[in-house]
Amino acid sequence: MSFRVVTNSVVAALAVFGVTGWLLVDQSTRGILEAKTDQSVSEASAVLEGMQASLRDADLRTSTVNERLTLLARDAASRGNVGNQYEVVITGPVSDITSAGVDVASVPEPIREAVQEGGQDLFTTPTSIEFTDGRTPRTGLVVGGALLAPGSGRYPVYFLFGMEQEEQTLQVVQRSALTAAAVFLPLITGLMYLISLQALRPIRAARVTSERIAAGHLDERMQIRGSDDLAGLGRSMNHMADELGRKIQQLENLSLVQRQFVSDVSHELRTPLTTVRMAADVLYDEREEFDVVTRRSTELLKGELDRFESLLTELLEISRFDAGAAELQVDDVDLVSLVAAEVAAQRPLADANATRLVLDAPEEVRCRVDPRRVRRIISNLLSNAIEHGEGRDVVLTIGANQTAVAVTVRDHGVGFSAAQAHQVFTRFWRADPSRQRTVGGSGLGLSIALEDAQLHGGWLNAWGRPGHGAQFRLTLPRDAGGEVGESPLPVVPAERRTW
Repeated sequence: MSFRVVTNSVVAALAVFGVTGWLLVDQSTRGILEAKTDQSVSEASAVLEGMQASLRDADLRTSTVNERLTLLARDAASRGNVGNQYEVVITGPVSDITSAGVDVASVPEPIREAVQEGGQDLFTTPTSIEFTDGRTPRTGLVVGGALLAPGSGRYPVYFLFGMEQEEQTLQVVQRSALTAAAVFLPLITGLMYLISLQALRPIRAARVTSERIAAGHLDERMQIRGSDDLAGLGRSMNHMADELGRKIQQLENLSLVQRQFVSDVSHELRTPLTTVRMAADVLYDEREEFDVVTRRSTELLKGELDRFESLLTELLEISRFDAGAAELQVDDVDLVSLVAAEVAAQRPLADANATRLVLDAPEEVRCRVDPRRVRRIISNLLSNAIEHGEGRDVVLTIGANQTAVAVTVRDHGVGFSAAQAHQVFTRFWRADPSRQRTVGGSGLGLSIALEDAQLHGGWLNAWGRPGHGAQFRLTLPRDAGGEVGESPLPVVPAERRTW
């Protein structure tokens, strides 16, 4: 940010300085040229008046016009040589009369035409004064007028004023502007850098402090100096950190109380549940001796007790995840045999729901996982697929690559929308609240399955479309906690991948 601030400031300052320098040089050039032009016209006008008076008083009966013009040119040239002011070119009746060594080509054709047609007016134009005696050409200014010889005609006169001093003055101005720019650039760069440091140091401190607070150092605070806006920023940051720390502490305390409450309630319910379970088992075993109503009540009691016991088990497991106390018991297993065993265990439930379970797997897939947790994941996915599969086939596919193993569970039931793909793992979430649970799940199965997958360092993804069923994909590293480069199986079913 300092680099951008300094760069932008320097560019802006250079732009302002460049425009200012250009205006300064341009105005200086205009002023010098205008002053030189006024001075040259004044000088030429005075000389031309003197030449005109001399020509008017001359007796042309004793000398020719050309001789008189030559004499006038010599006198004007002698006067111009004093101080090296100007050179003279006169267009005579025979030829051009010039100062010694001056090339008549130094007078541009446009000013010759203007003087021929312009009466007594004086005309000016820039030119390059050329010489025939080997001298270096120099920049100059031509002032043109005309002499009128009585009874003889009009003779143009051109004064060529050198611009050496003016060029030197302009060079001094330009060098001064460049020198000022050379001094100004590092000076403004240094000043902008110092100013940016003063402005950005508190902002950097705020960034570092916020990063440390985000990393968990809730006691980190900014140092405040002064009473300006940046100091106000520091006070606001510190106040925000205080409030954030207080809120986080409140949430942590509340979360701890909630976790402890769930854990305590779950453990406390174990004892009465065991007693009730024993009594219910006795009643269930003797149900054939009861009347129809009592027998049905006994069966319902046992079913609800099974569901209640499952809910308590899952609540205890959730409390372990929340407390960070869940641990893996890793063993080297054959994933195909593990999944096949769970399919066999779920087959009575599938038969009760008229659902066929299909396993598509290689002969053997070895991996190091926690078999209890992996089997629980498959159990949750299978029971969920059977419940929502509408009696259609449920297909399990197993795949593996160098770094990972994967299992997909595909049903062709009610499905869910793409927006609900992440919500299915939310605790107690149901896509259709009005739909009755037929399997008797607690609503925590998929949430626990996701926690089990992440505990291995793997993923659990979901795909679904309303009316086209759903597919869940479990991806685990071959060695629990290892890296998973790419899942061996796609999350989208093969027949839907063209969508």
